[in-house]
Amino acid sequence: MFIPQNISKPTKEEQQAALQSYEALISALDNINEPNPEIEIEETRKRVRIPLSALKLLAKILKETGQGKLVSIVPVATEVTTQAAAEMLGCSRPHIVKLLETGQIKFTKVGRHRRIKYEDIVSYKQQMKEEQERLISQIMDVDEKEGLYDL
Repeated sequence: MFIPQNISKPTKEEQQAALQSYEALISALDNINEPNPEIEIEETRKRVRIPLSALKLLAKILKETGQGKLVSIVPVATEVTTQAAAEMLGCSRPHIVKLLETGQIKFTKVGRHRRIKYEDIVSYKQQMKEEQERLISQIMDVDEKEGLYDL
């Protein structure tokens, strides 16, 4: 998996704080009806309007951090190298190049270098997951008809 250089695994203290914050934020989100609620930063008494979607994203970040996972936010329009794409998909760089050259994943060229939109990699990964699920279901159906698979 592609991991940017500037993030590190959360400490135990950070995990604990993230879990507590996550629980408090989730319970608060249940009571928010505005699209841009105002929150107050207790230490500075400063009030800030934050889109509800950003608060929901923050809750997800806190949950993952609380579980000790590395978290990174990547803008959807970000372009990555073939090596980074390979790491994201768990395959080799030559395999990614083959996918690009056969048109299975869109890309652009910057000089001699191929660049792939992050969203296109995520989309390809989702398509592959759906195809795997379809094939597994198909195999189960055949096994069922042959009497090899019990419901």
